[in-house]
Amino acid sequence: MDNTRRLNRRLETIAWGIVLIWWGIADRDIGLFRSLPHGTEAIGIGLILLGLNAARSLNGVPTSSFTVTLGILALALGGLELARSVLNLPFELPVFAILLIALGVILLARELLRVTKTGFGELR
Repeated sequence: MDNTRRLNRRLETIAWGIVLIWWGIADRDIGLFRSLPHGTEAIGIGLILLGLNAARSLNGVPTSSFTVTLGILALALGGLELARSVLNLPFELPVFAILLIALGVILLARELLRVTKTGFGELR
């Protein structure tokens, strides 16, 4: 158990270090590459967080639903921002509302999967 905890700590430290480096590179206001399209920063962060959980899974460490959810939301945010800037849509995308819906879907799906596996009797 101690080795698993230590490995998880190392994987988290590496991932968060990469997130901070990516943020410094891709941020449109202060980053090194200010010409990257809108959404690139969030997409990168989402991929890093999902990659962290893939590394956890491959190494037998339990994944974190928190970082999986953050990764999915970051991908969704980045994708929406990228779509808005690339497609030059004639209307404004309600990004915050879409992210709230995505978070709700994630929470609902996770709970429905848990109920499917254990049944309703386990909920009491």
